[in-house]
Amino acid sequence: MNHRTTFHYLTYQFLMNYFFQKIQQNWRFLLFILVFAYIQSIYTRISVRGKISPYIFTPESAVISLIEAGVLFFIILFFIKKWQKSDVPRANTMLKIFGASLCSYLVFIQLLAFSVALVFNKIEQNYNLPTFTLSLFSDFLKAVIYGSFFLSYYYYDSYKKHQQKLVMYNKALSESKINQLKTQLNPHFLFNNLNVLDQLIEEDKYKASDFLHEFAEIYRYVLYASDKELVSIQEELDFAEQYFRLIQHKYGSAYQLNIEAKHKRGLIVPLTLQLLLENAIQHNLGTLESPIYINLTVDGSIHVTNNVQTKRNTKPLSGRALKNLAEQYRILSKQPIEINQSEKEFKVSFPIIYQALK
Repeated sequence: MNHRTTFHYLTYQFLMNYFFQKIQQNWRFLLFILVFAYIQSIYTRISVRGKISPYIFTPESAVISLIEAGVLFFIILFFIKKWQKSDVPRANTMLKIFGASLCSYLVFIQLLAFSVALVFNKIEQNYNLPTFTLSLFSDFLKAVIYGSFFLSYYYYDSYKKHQQKLVMYNKALSESKINQLKTQLNPHFLFNNLNVLDQLIEEDKYKASDFLHEFAEIYRYVLYASDKELVSIQEELDFAEQYFRLIQHKYGSAYQLNIEAKHKRGLIVPLTLQLLLENAIQHNLGTLESPIYINLTVDGSIHVTNNVQTKRNTKPLSGRALKNLAEQYRILSKQPIEINQSEKEFKVSFPIIYQALK
């Protein structure tokens, strides 16, 4: 086998594989066209003959119609690839494609029919004015019907694929945005606790040593959670208790935590509870005589509440971490965080997320 023969053979194999792949992908639509053509051929034969016979139910006319429709479909695809530049077509582009496809198809079919008539010496019989007019009108009507079917199917299928692309794009965008938000949260957590460690070193070296040991354990969870979009509520509750014990190394009983969890099913954005505990401590001055009471309740949703005793002579806080957290919940659950503040109480409520862990 020489190189030219090999090339022709490989080209033939590629085209046949491509052809059968397309048939396999669109077999339901092709079956619909075949059934429609078969029913149409039966109706036409009964209308012309006025009686029912075995010949009426033979399928050759439907098969020929399917082949002719296939030619039309390839012509339409050619003009779609040529003129349609975007995933979402414009009406004038669709009309242009449809019109050019109809004209090209009719020219092709008539040339093919003329060639067959020429071979079998049927020019005079098939190309008198009444016969030619009827044939041309019949081909035009079939082209309009089958072309409409194909364009409807093609654009519906294209619309579905376009929507899937949008879903995948939005998902990728959301994941990217969440990762960006997390990269802001982790340094925030690290910076705040290193400040606490710095203060403890000056006040009590032994407490600072214990704090550092527990901080190392806690930061392992922070690193673990950094790879997760969601974690279980139970994990976060355990982490919140461990984190609060860390806080008590510095503040003792000036800040007190009470947890009431009626159920622990569902998921939560990692480090949510830690951030809200930290928020309550940073904004409020707790003392042994007048502590800050932080209540964490889990029922239909999750609520973190604390009494307000605003610190004096402190820099105003930007609240960026809380906004960051609210943005993560908006992306993942489509439900907002609720923040309610009065002179005596500050409360944050956020939804429990019910979906499979990744």
